[in-house]
Amino acid sequence: MTTLFLFVALFAFLIIGMPIAISLGLSSLLTILLFANDSMASLALKFFQTAELYTLLAIPFFVLAGAFMTTGGVARRMISFANACVGHMYGGLAIASVVACMLFAAVSGSSPATVVAVGSIVIAGMVRAGYTQTFAAGVVCNAGTLGILIPPSLVMVVYAAATESSVGRLFMAGVIPGALLGLMLATAIYISARVNKIPRQPRAPLTEVIRTGRKALWGLLLIVIIMGGIYGGIFTPTEAAAVSAVYAAAVALFVYRDLKFTDVPHVLVDAAKVTVMLLFIIANAFLFAHVLTTEQIPQSIARGITEAGLAPWQFLLVVNIILLVAGNFMEPSAIILILAPILFPIATGLGIDPIHFGIIMVVNMEIGMVTPPVGLNLFVTSGITGMPVLSVVKAAWPWLMILITFLIIITYVPEISLWLPNTLFGNAMVG
Repeated sequence: MTTLFLFVALFAFLIIGMPIAISLGLSSLLTILLFANDSMASLALKFFQTAELYTLLAIPFFVLAGAFMTTGGVARRMISFANACVGHMYGGLAIASVVACMLFAAVSGSSPATVVAVGSIVIAGMVRAGYTQTFAAGVVCNAGTLGILIPPSLVMVVYAAATESSVGRLFMAGVIPGALLGLMLATAIYISARVNKIPRQPRAPLTEVIRTGRKALWGLLLIVIIMGGIYGGIFTPTEAAAVSAVYAAAVALFVYRDLKFTDVPHVLVDAAKVTVMLLFIIANAFLFAHVLTTEQIPQSIARGITEAGLAPWQFLLVVNIILLVAGNFMEPSAIILILAPILFPIATGLGIDPIHFGIIMVVNMEIGMVTPPVGLNLFVTSGITGMPVLSVVKAAWPWLMILITFLIIITYVPEISLWLPNTLFGNAMVG
């Protein structure tokens, strides 16, 4: 009865349009008041304990770094560099947009930010070069999902906080899957462009590649600072986030000088709004998880699955279906914070690696970013192109099939996610 009320209340609040954070907190509060034996003091304590999670400190810093990079012209220079490298191929400009999304994902950690930063520049350019707006919008909308798979990723930080997993290992586990998805999208673009005879650009001379690479170097160095610092043992992922925010501000203000000092307060306020929104969702989701735990709900579900005799591959199939459905209606961080406490113990009990399971959840969240009715990338793409959301959904659909195929591969070939962290660190934990 308690479990039923908790979930019915949550979905009822969501259906009437209540914000996800309020829905999570209020459903938890009502469940404690009406059914549970727990005290209100425990909820208050849990709410404030969320602020003590060291891992979550990475979120405001990565958000701030992404805000400086988005505003400071880094994306434009990365796009020019990517276009100089691959623009001469069939579908070269579209492939360059995928490469630019991969590069910007490695400095922003956010999928919508990647779509805004790259899409606002390349979509109009692709249309001028002979691509249809539908083709251009579909490519960027889906390529932007790399923002939460290629490290640093805000969603990975949230998963690590919810499951007490290693942020460092998660970051490294996302590198090869991110590169693989980029390659799959680029291959599909190449084939489509060749079949449809989309005109190619002339090959850029080596001097142009070097020139654009030099201009993009300061932005690309952030990738080296974050990943090299973490895996070189110089600082933790949380400290890397703080360093990246300071570095991004310095590059935008003093190196590229695309950002004026008068613009800094606006950037800080925008980053603060995103941070407060995310942390308020996280705090209320931890209340929800607390109620789940005190009422023994994850343990009951785990017992049911164990008694059903599901094999690991069958469990992962069920997990993917649940996450794909949830991704249609909820924000990625909220999904992970609600479902990870339930699914994670079952996965580890079946012998599924926690890092591999985290990558599976992140890829599902990627797909949720481009599926209606609440896929954030759809609305962002609609905003920067002026296309109706329904038209963006139709444009994204063919490329979404590539993401589904990629999910199947990642789910059942764990070595793709685990080879790099296991090779570099073995079974050692990286904070």
